[in-house]
Amino acid sequence: MKLLSAAQTRALDQATIEQQRLGPGQLMERAATACTNWLLDTVAPSYDLPLHIFCGPGNNGGDGLVMARQLHLAGYAPQVWLLPAAHRSADFELHRQRLPAELAVAELEANQLPTIPPEAWVIDALFGTGLSRPLEGLAAQVVEHLNQSGAAIVAIDLPSGLFADAPQPADSAVVRARTTVGFQLPKLAYLLPRNAPFVGDWTVLPIGLDTDFIHSTPVDNYFVDAEFVAGRLPRRGRFSHKGTFGHALLLAGSRGKIGAALLAARACLRGGVGLLTVHAPAVGYSILQTAVPEAMTLTDPAPNFLTELPELAPYAAVGIGPGLGQEDATAEVLRRLLHQAAAARLPLVLDADALNLLSRHRDLLALLPPDALLTPHPKEFERLTGEAARNDYHRLEQLRSFCRQHRCYCVLKGAYTALGTPDGPVYFNSTGNPGMATGGSGDVLTGLLLALRCDQRLSPLNAALLGVYAHGRAGDLAAAETGEAGLIAGDIAQFIGPALREIAGPAS
Repeated sequence: MKLLSAAQTRALDQATIEQQRLGPGQLMERAATACTNWLLDTVAPSYDLPLHIFCGPGNNGGDGLVMARQLHLAGYAPQVWLLPAAHRSADFELHRQRLPAELAVAELEANQLPTIPPEAWVIDALFGTGLSRPLEGLAAQVVEHLNQSGAAIVAIDLPSGLFADAPQPADSAVVRARTTVGFQLPKLAYLLPRNAPFVGDWTVLPIGLDTDFIHSTPVDNYFVDAEFVAGRLPRRGRFSHKGTFGHALLLAGSRGKIGAALLAARACLRGGVGLLTVHAPAVGYSILQTAVPEAMTLTDPAPNFLTELPELAPYAAVGIGPGLGQEDATAEVLRRLLHQAAAARLPLVLDADALNLLSRHRDLLALLPPDALLTPHPKEFERLTGEAARNDYHRLEQLRSFCRQHRCYCVLKGAYTALGTPDGPVYFNSTGNPGMATGGSGDVLTGLLLALRCDQRLSPLNAALLGVYAHGRAGDLAAAETGEAGLIAGDIAQFIGPALREIAGPAS
């Protein structure tokens, strides 16, 4: 699913009007109808509940006017508030003329803002995606007034005051919506952490926008949902064997952190790898052999951390990092691995302490082989890039730049995990839940990605997309059983199989 810019969204609307030969106001009628139906079906406010619709002078305000008319016809008594303006859009004026005479409509005044009781529902149709500067004057006062009311706010398309494609100025007035309702495609602004207090929950409603325009429009950002990954994981052929799905090597664990190696190993096995060997310090041998009997275990000569790199010839991919520790000898293991993997074109997955070692020994970054897959959380990524992000958009540019420079894939973990690629596009993931914010969740992701990088049927991009999506989906399936608060990393690993089954393609 593509994430269009505000300018591309406006062009999409115009292309739809032209290709479908829509008359004045028809696309607005279609969009508002979808919003009204969503409100009646999902929120279902009672008829005696206060309902206020705030309309700006542009097409976003026109959406609000259509909703007011439709809600009135459905038996509600919405109060419509208009923001004063010298000029209003043509579609706004068209739908204003269509309002029933008995519908309550009033213009807002600076010193007489209406009382909004906390039990009310408010439709925010003041400003949409066309905003290019912070709100000021009466518009800003209205937004702050709505936020202070405590009412449930539904924002149409975008919370008023929020920029669609740019960082939000500090202390600018922005509606804090309970829900944002968009059209056809999500917007990048929905997916960024600092916008969460404004966007709230969000949903996207289909309104029949021109699919040819969408398919032909180049974008820098994608949203990965079930439809996007469908068919990317080939089903297993009847005559498959262990060698078909590769032999993985996992370098992980140190004293006190063998659990990280165990979680990654379990996830790798659940991810479908043919064979798995875990190279761990001697302190982890009995733990791994007992807890993960399906994996083979190599022990390092050192008891507490890794000091040696095994021969790499047998392996289809290597993962390193979970619970690894940051000893100088372990850093040398990583250095040798990077050299040898580059020479052998061996796929690598790097996480946790492997990333911290890259940050401490920055010369190692130049040794990353092409298509290496890194999985940092935001702090680890900040240490890798060497500069704290000024805002979410800056962080995305850092991600693109880092992936281009090092020819790597980078999974920036969090809500809507962002996958950066060597070619520039960023893919935002749709699955996952707050219960996955628990120790060991990242180790499970590393193991799953390692399994998929071993599968020679998958490109590096598809392996990364599938791994991130299936990891989040496994967390969602686990949370349905345990609840978010009770979710632990081992639960995620248990549901990797069902998650992969959902997205597997036709039999090969």
